Order: sequence, then structure tokens, then C-alpha cells
Amino acid sequence: MNTPKKICVVVGSRANYSSIKSAMKAINNHSDLELQVVATASAIIDRYGRVADHLKIDGFNVDEEVYMIVEGENPLTMAQSTGMGLMSLPPVFNRLMPDIVVTVGDRYETMATTIAASYMNIPVAHTMGGEVTGTIDESIRHATTKFAHVHFAASKDAAERIIKLGELPEMVFNVGCPRIDIVKEIIENENKFNSKDLFAEGVGDQNIDLNEPFLLVSQHPVTTEFGSGETQITETMKACRRTGLPTVVLWPNSDAGAEDISRGLRKWREQEIGKKMHYFKNLPIATYVMLMKKCICLIGNSSSGIREGAFLGTPVVNLGSRQDLRERGSNVVDTSHDSDEIYKAIKIQIEKKEFMHEPIYGDGNAGKKIANIIANLDKINVQKKITY
Repeated sequence: MNTPKKICVVVGSRANYSSIKSAMKAINNHSDLELQVVATASAIIDRYGRVADHLKIDGFNVDEEVYMIVEGENPLTMAQSTGMGLMSLPPVFNRLMPDIVVTVGDRYETMATTIAASYMNIPVAHTMGGEVTGTIDESIRHATTKFAHVHFAASKDAAERIIKLGELPEMVFNVGCPRIDIVKEIIENENKFNSKDLFAEGVGDQNIDLNEPFLLVSQHPVTTEFGSGETQITETMKACRRTGLPTVVLWPNSDAGAEDISRGLRKWREQEIGKKMHYFKNLPIATYVMLMKKCICLIGNSSSGIREGAFLGTPVVNLGSRQDLRERGSNVVDTSHDSDEIYKAIKIQIEKKEFMHEPIYGDGNAGKKIANIIANLDKINVQKKITY
């Protein structure tokens, strides 16, 4: 009997987890693979909802928790956090001795994970590479591609871009986005969704009826526009209030500038101008997906509006530069961080109500494809060479 390959997945945030959960499940269930899980960055911080606890509830064993966030959420501490991760992850990999490390997307913990594994001659598998966006994420994503040995692209466009970056075509796999797998599964089990006690968590108006029109806000800092977060989120909240619709608001991720957005939300809430609004630090993936499906419009700059939104047909108002040039469906309207422009865009989307299903980022089977490809990979050569 062959010894199962040890596949170490590093999870650093709630979005990170939703982007790899189905692959983790498929790896865990594969007879030729052994799943290892490392939780780090905001995934183990209470004020970001401790996603690591959700991993355990979902049945995953967390092998290691690695603290790497330096307080401050500014460009200095973001760089320091990356360095902290680079210092802290190698001993973990040395203990776990994985055959492959899986890293997700384009965040600072992605960079730390990739560099650490590469220096230790551990093959790196990267998901969601090859895409184009704004912020520092763009640089991190393509830099990770140049370190990674196996590439799991979420779309045809992204796969072609990875190859143009000089990667071996035979190591580039267009599998779709694992987040779509979760969306598909949740929607197929929609009857299990119970919103009865949802608003007992978080703070704010507890009388929002999800069977009536409501807005959903998911807005994160733009690292290359550091210092603008409070103004940007305030403009968003002004536009939402102007509609008169109840609004569910999510707290931002831990990138540089998160405190600016958090401050704006706290001021809005404490001044009681945010009536008919409810705020959450974190939500289970299934709850967030159902909120996306039920809301009359999603406003913000989260990639979920682009990816899951296209699959669900959710009307989306995408704000600012964070998702610049990311491949998108007809469900998205782009606008600036101006409350008048945001309000006009929301009104346009509300009138359209619902868009057609567009599977730009896969058919809902990415996780199984990833697990099967990894299981069937021959020994990976860690010595990379550009193809041109």
C-alpha cells in the first residue's frame, strides 16, 4: 500500500477558508491523500471571528495555529505580519513534513506561506492565480505564481495568463473556483437554512426580515489607498441609508486599512444613524451565501460579488479599484466611492432584481478536481524554469 501524500492547506481568513473548503473536504476524503491544516493570520483572531473554530465545527482537525498578525492594520504592520509569518511557518512545515503545501489567492499570509515552503523545497500548489485585480493583491498573486509549482486556476482566462507568465502548461489546471462548490452545495440544501436566530449574533437591528428586500454590504480596505477607508465606508453607508432598505453589514478583513473601515462603521452605529442595520464580525459560509442569494443587492468590493455573485445571479454594486479588471458577469455594476453614484447604481440593480446564472468560475466541482489531480501527480520538480 502506498503511503498517502501529506497535503498541508494554510487557512488565513474567512474568505481564504471559503475559497478552499471544498478542496480540503475532497482531500480529506481521498484515500491516497492525508490532509494537514494550518490556521493562521485573522483565522485565529477573536475580533475577526476565529474562523479556526468553524473549521473544527466542519469536522477538520487543525494541526497547528500560527500567530502572525502585528497589530495596527497599516502598511508597516502588514509588511511585518508577512515577515512574522515567514519566521513562524517554517518550523511548522518542518514538524508536519508535508509533500505539498496548498496556498490560496493573494493575501499577505499567502506570500509568507509560499516563500517559506519554497525555501524548504516543498512543492507549492496555488489556487486562484492568474487573475487581474487592484491593490497589492495583484502583485502578491503573480509573485506567488512564479514561486508555485502547481496552478489551480479558477477560469480559462486566468489559466491562459498563468501560462503567459512562463509556467509549464502541463502544471496549469483550469478547475474552477472551490468557492463555487460551496455555493452550489448550499443552494441545493437551501431548505435547511434557518434565519430564526441569525440576528441574535452581531449587533444592531434584530428585526430585519430576510423575506423582504434588504441590502448586503461587504467592503474591505484597499491597501494602495491606505487612509481612505473611513471616508469610503461612510459614503457606502450614506447610500444604503438613502434607499430606506434594511442593511446587513459585514466587518472588513484584516488588511492594512481595516481599522479605518471599522472606525467608520463604529461611528455610524454609535451615532444611531445606522438604524435598520445589523453588523456581523463573521458569518458561517452557508449563512453568507444565503444572504447573497436573498439580498436585493450586494454593495462593496469583495470578490464574492464577482465570483459567487455571477453564479447566483445576485445584483452587485462593485465599488472602487479593489476588483479592477477581474473577470465578471452581467450582474455587476461598477462605481466610485461617491454616495450619490453608489445610490444611483443600487437603484439600477434593484430594478433588475435578479440576473441569469453565469458559471464563469466553474461548475461546482473544483474541490474534487484538485484532490484527484494532486493524488495523480508524479514527483514534482521543485527546480523551476521559465518557459520562454
